[in-house]
Parts: sequence; C-alpha cells; structure tokens
Amino acid sequence: MGLLGFAAGLSVSVATAPVGVSGAVFLLPVQVSVLGVPSPAVTPTNLLYNVVAGPGALLRHWRAGRLGGPLTRLLIAGTLPGVVLGALIRVFAVPGPRVFRLLVAAFLLPLGLWLGLRTVRPAPARTASPLAPRTTSALALAVGVVGGVYGIGGGSLLGPILVGRGAPLATVAPAALAATFATSLAGAATYTLLSLTATGAVAPDWFLGLACGTGGLLGGYLGARLQSRLPETALRLLLAALATLTGTLYALQALG
Repeated sequence: MGLLGFAAGLSVSVATAPVGVSGAVFLLPVQVSVLGVPSPAVTPTNLLYNVVAGPGALLRHWRAGRLGGPLTRLLIAGTLPGVVLGALIRVFAVPGPRVFRLLVAAFLLPLGLWLGLRTVRPAPARTASPLAPRTTSALALAVGVVGGVYGIGGGSLLGPILVGRGAPLATVAPAALAATFATSLAGAATYTLLSLTATGAVAPDWFLGLACGTGGLLGGYLGARLQSRLPETALRLLLAALATLTGTLYALQALG
C-alpha cells in the first residue's frame, strides 16, 4: 500500500508541478477507489500529501528565483482563511462526493477546453487582462474553501483561470504551489485538531499521506526543473489537458 502510494504521488507530481498543480486533485479518486481511504479522512490525507510533496517543487522555484511576489501573497491571504472554513464544513456538514464531482467537472471541463482554444488560437492581446487584485483574493478564498472541503490542490482551479486571463505560467506556477502548500499545512492542522473532538474518521491517514507525499516531494522537484525547459505554449496546453482530463474523469464518476 505504501509503495503504491509513493508511486502514485511521484507520477502525478512530475506531470503537474510544471504548471503549478500539486496533483492532489488526481490523487483523490485514487485514494478513495484504489487505496480505500475512508471519508472524510481522505481530505486531510490529501492535504498531508500536499504538505510533504510541496517543498520539492518550491525549492526548485526558489533556487530559480521564481518564488515570492505579490501574486503569491494575494493567493495565500485568500486561501488560508478559506481552508479553515472548508474543514469545518467538511466535518460538520459533510457535503456528498457526487455533488463535488459534478461541480468540479462543470468547472474544469469547459475551463480546460477554453484554455486550450485560447492557446491554439490566441485572442487579441488587449483582451488578455489579468484579474484585479481584489478579484484574485476573492477567487483564492473560494478555492481555499473547496480545498478545505475536499483536499484538492488549489492550483488545479486557480492555474487555468489566471493563465487564461493573461498571467504568465512562470509566475502562476510557483505562486499557486506556494498557496497550495500554505493552505494544506493549515488545513491538515485544522483537521488534526477537529479529530480530537469530532466523531468518525477525521484525522489523516498518516502512513499513506506520508508515502504519497514522499513520492510527490521527489516528483515535484523533477517536474519544477522541467518547467524552464518547456516552452510557454506547451505548458499552457499541458495545463489545459490536465483540467479537461480531470473534469471528464469526475463527470464520468458522478454520472456513472
């Protein structure tokens, strides 16, 4: 079980780190369907994966001088309070996984197709205006809530929007990964505290989370190294493909 978790974390993070996605959104169905992590423990387990896996890619971005900046601060300021609220919702309201899958599919599928189309057939430069700081903070707050409820990396949601609105991936990727790391650290701590008083499987599966995260730690560093070797167009298409694939996967699971 631990070896399978390590392999899953490694393979996912290599593919997703170059575009600022932690890979947790792909690990969630693997943990539920293959590894048998019970609900709601799957959420803090996924957050634990992000905490362990995150420093690999962040270290590489820091060494390359791409970490930090106003976008990173905006995203962290929004996602941190959101993840705490999301954890409270997950433990005490327990939204159903079917609704979540439908929402993710409805969001990511058209977003991935739109980003792919924008990359292949770019819009005029004047229409590619980055989001205003206040809008970015509000978006980060909403993503933080989703991350706290379902334990997915916010980069999978933030990345396509920010890149599609004209922000360069070299800026978005490290900022999204930094926000995912900080959010996951706060979320995992919140779930651990809630497990002291709440009933049921609330605490993370420490062994599995550490195994997946160790694979993600190595894969994230390797994936971040790949970013500087790939052209912007290829990275945008990769992000679009990941968003489309994830949306399709969740739609099939929700409707199946």
